[in-house]
Amino acid sequence: MSNVIIVIILLIAVVFGMKETVKHFKGEGACCGGGSSKPKKKKLEGKVVYKYAFRIEGMHCANCANAVTRAINDIDGAAAKVSLNKKTAIVSCDREIDVLAIEEAIRKRGYEAVLME
Repeated sequence: MSNVIIVIILLIAVVFGMKETVKHFKGEGACCGGGSSKPKKKKLEGKVVYKYAFRIEGMHCANCANAVTRAINDIDGAAAKVSLNKKTAIVSCDREIDVLAIEEAIRKRGYEAVLME
């Protein structure tokens, strides 16, 4: 009886593992999910008036850093410089942008951003 329970538990673990693996290879996961091309460097329209530094949690590879860069660059008036090694993002803004909007854009891509002082 105990062998049956162990086999069932192992099967459940394998099913969950396979589900996450398929999600990963389809590019639906936060990490390494699709789009290995490097995002274009964004040039701001105006002069940089604000700069913010964020600590980014959850980046594991270049695709993760690219996803964070795209998330920030999709915000009008913001341009990102993301460092995978330092796990940071420097955000330059040519207008006032709510820090919470930047954090939310990053969070929607599956990462956590913490404003550094």
